[in-house]
Amino acid sequence: MTLSQRGLWLGLLLTALLSLAACARARPDADLATPIPPVVQTVIVRETVVVERVVEVTPTPDPSLQPVTLRLNLEGEPSSIDPALADDPGALDLVANLFLGLTRIDDQGNVLPGLASDWSVSPDGLRWVFNLAEDVPWVSYRPGRGAVAQGFVSADDLVYAVRRACDPRTGAARVELNYIIAGCQALHTADLATLSADETQALIDAVGVLALNDATVQVTLTEPAGHLPAVLALPINRPLHQPTLAQHGPTWTEPGHIVSNGPYLLAGWFHGDSLALARNPLWPGWQEATGNVQRVEFSMAPADQAIALYRAGELDSVAVPQAQLQAIEADAALGRDLVFAPAACSEYYGFTHSLPPVDDALVRRALSAAIDRAALARQTVGGSLPANTFAPAGVWGSAAGDATIAPWALPEAQGGWGYAQALTQAQAWLAEAGYAGGEGLPALTLLHNAADGPAQTAQAVAAMWRAGLGVEVVVRSLPWAEYWQLLGGQDGSAPGGPSEEALPQVWRMGYCGDLADQAGWLGQHFAAGRGVDRLRWAASADAPLAADGRSFNQLSAAARQSSDPAERQALYQEAERILNDTAAAIIPLYDYNNAILTRPGVQRTFDALNGDWFAAWRID
Repeated sequence: MTLSQRGLWLGLLLTALLSLAACARARPDADLATPIPPVVQTVIVRETVVVERVVEVTPTPDPSLQPVTLRLNLEGEPSSIDPALADDPGALDLVANLFLGLTRIDDQGNVLPGLASDWSVSPDGLRWVFNLAEDVPWVSYRPGRGAVAQGFVSADDLVYAVRRACDPRTGAARVELNYIIAGCQALHTADLATLSADETQALIDAVGVLALNDATVQVTLTEPAGHLPAVLALPINRPLHQPTLAQHGPTWTEPGHIVSNGPYLLAGWFHGDSLALARNPLWPGWQEATGNVQRVEFSMAPADQAIALYRAGELDSVAVPQAQLQAIEADAALGRDLVFAPAACSEYYGFTHSLPPVDDALVRRALSAAIDRAALARQTVGGSLPANTFAPAGVWGSAAGDATIAPWALPEAQGGWGYAQALTQAQAWLAEAGYAGGEGLPALTLLHNAADGPAQTAQAVAAMWRAGLGVEVVVRSLPWAEYWQLLGGQDGSAPGGPSEEALPQVWRMGYCGDLADQAGWLGQHFAAGRGVDRLRWAASADAPLAADGRSFNQLSAAARQSSDPAERQALYQEAERILNDTAAAIIPLYDYNNAILTRPGVQRTFDALNGDWFAAWRID
């Protein structure tokens, strides 16, 4: 989604982009404090076989000892812990730990097995088969009774969840990413009010997920899509315990009702105040997990108040609001606890390729190389990183930091040229284009949405272009609604909108991803004829600019269709090279970071896209 879709009008400011839940105190209540009993008797039912077993849990510790507890802050009530509806960072953290999907994604964007032990794909790339582990139980939790298994997770539970996500009556978040699954788009875009019950059920049944047996699910696609395993890791595709939803309806996620299958259980939820997770002793993944956190207690304090709680020793990790970042960096004590982690958001300038003089790749390269990104990030966006590619670190297939791609964009410390060499080359490219010293170059219009951060960046960039290249720059701004309409809205086209001549040569855009795979970045935004083509760059996108003679569109299509991870990685790397270097179709500026305070002794992950995985956290 674009920055606008998350309300990120702040451009360079990171306040709304801080996506990691921080720690907090939990309400001192008996329900929240009840530990899971050391021995839990469970009844597990599969088909007609009833098996009773005793689960051995760590013996009860000395009463004076407390469970290993992580204290975090949600910065408010989570949107929902229904995996189909969770749509804010705190909710994603909760869903990631309560519900296990077929696959899961680590904080580097790598797809890992979840419920699926392995998977395979047909030669035509259209049918995928996932084999599920058969020992993952559904578990309920009630104070005084502890954790009780409610049967095993089955392929039918996955089928139910995917079809529910595609059903428009569910209102699932980011369901468009499921459109690669046969029948999903037809169901999601149908006007069910005009259909009979039988017609509606036929659309639901046509969604391409099928349980071949209890432990095997087949997914059929509309076209080859190597990123399907990443799509199946999305919250909307997490299996659900069907009897619980049928029994409790909208209240199925409440404490005492919810049945989940992840490493943690919902131990308590006082709406608007606090929430707690307890370690699930029946989750078989603990045998390989590296974490030792037994309990996670969340408060719901506003971000600025959470910093005060951290200072008081009541939190273990907390997101830093942008407004407080400078003071915390200067604080001798807190500064030592401050870390920056990728936020899976990027800021770039786009060109309208059909307009002179930016219809010339040499001019575009010169403008890109004449920007001192290190100074820009350092002065205006604390903790952000100079960018040489569109997709940031943490997205699978990203080439961020690869100094063979647009090396002029990176400082010497990151293996790049550094600004002095970059500016010299920029001046040479502009001269080669016929505009030595900026002589004869038409004035450029640089347009940004009206907000302090984008305005500050635009003025800084314009000053760099004037001083380094002798380019005249007219900086303009528009209120967001007008700006968005001018650039073509959601799909990048503007039917009935202004003529192309009314467009600026250069314009600002930011993007925060939903999918930790390049398929949700390059292909979705820049594949001319398929993605969002604000650039009007079809000629360049189809040009044979890769070393092997392929075009950007051919590379991105091949990467989308391949199921070989190594091949996909190489293809996306070359596509990024064309976008940011050879064609210089955009100017990547910087990648957003989250500023986070983490107490010494807390070893944690940082995952802005998928929710943090507490089973890997340790507290010493």
